[in-house]
Amino acid sequence: MAHPTDFETRRSRRERSEPRRSSYTEPLPTRRELREAERHGEPREAERHGEPREAERRGPSRRRHSPAVYRRRRIVAGALALALVTGTVAGVVGVVAAIGTALAGGSQATATADAAAPAETVVSGPPRATAIPAPTQSGQAAPPTTSGTTEAGAVTDPCADPAVQQALDGGSDADVIAAAGGAERFRAAIAAGAAPCIDLFEPARSWVVVNKQHALQPIDYAPEQTVWAEGVQRTGTEQMRPDVAAALSQLVGAARADGAGEIGVNSAFRGYDYQAENHDGFVRERGRDDAELTSARPGHSEHQTGLAVDLVACGASCGGIRDFGGTAQAQWVAENAWRYGFIVRYDEGQTEATGYEWEPWHLRYIGTELASAYTEGGYRTLESFFGLPAAPDYPA
Repeated sequence: MAHPTDFETRRSRRERSEPRRSSYTEPLPTRRELREAERHGEPREAERHGEPREAERRGPSRRRHSPAVYRRRRIVAGALALALVTGTVAGVVGVVAAIGTALAGGSQATATADAAAPAETVVSGPPRATAIPAPTQSGQAAPPTTSGTTEAGAVTDPCADPAVQQALDGGSDADVIAAAGGAERFRAAIAAGAAPCIDLFEPARSWVVVNKQHALQPIDYAPEQTVWAEGVQRTGTEQMRPDVAAALSQLVGAARADGAGEIGVNSAFRGYDYQAENHDGFVRERGRDDAELTSARPGHSEHQTGLAVDLVACGASCGGIRDFGGTAQAQWVAENAWRYGFIVRYDEGQTEATGYEWEPWHLRYIGTELASAYTEGGYRTLESFFGLPAAPDYPA
């Protein structure tokens, strides 16, 4: 027996186990020829030679669909993608258009507002000094009204509004101002002479004007009630109208809370007889001309209305009224009194209009609405605020 590694033996074994193959190799069929053969039931080339099908070699697989199915799927997917892209583009275009419209509208509104806004007087407003609220007013917010100034700037008669007449008959001063369209419209109508129902010389009204040209009517007028201001130090005649007392208490408390120091009251309501004695004393001491720069004749004094107060600065004790100017309390009052309805009635440099020297201690209550309009408008005298002529002297 030949050795197993002998070459001739191995070749003989191969020849015995495998049939001899032809040296001719047939070309492989194309995919189209295979599909055509399958369609006519002809066996594939591999099957003719006894080889297993490709599916049998690879095992089970997913069923293939016809080309038409795949074409439909591609068409549907393309349509969905196109719809998605179209929606996205439309959304972006809409957002850009909305932003452009908003910007254009804002620019137009700003331009319109700038063109319509009237020129304003620049006033160096005082800093906000306290969180204590100003005295509560009984007036309600004014409804739309034709009184006061119109949008075009023309002044109309507030007295034509039934709400104004109703407030004059039975409401408070704040109610009247609110019904007239607010403090500025109220003021403008009076200054233009377009408010015949508003009497600037009615002594019980907070807007009353008392000066050397206009005496009180009646000349010995006195308010119905006067009270002390709670929490305020007193050094003289200190009673005043109840609304004034409430406002002064809040003013003094706010100054104390802000660290401005203590404020006291030296004088408030003075009746006709008391004012006559006070005025005569100044005349004897200084002479008439000099005395009447600081003291009013009886019947012409704001103190007689109960709406005026003379303040003093207090520490361990209270000083006099002529010591008030230049103190921290005086500075605070000048900047913040309007928040509580007061104005410095005889301001510095206004003697030609008021007939009185500067009195930083002399406050006049006109209510928070009018005091705010007075300060915002930059007014220095009540005469100019209401469009009245200056009153430096008494009638001859």
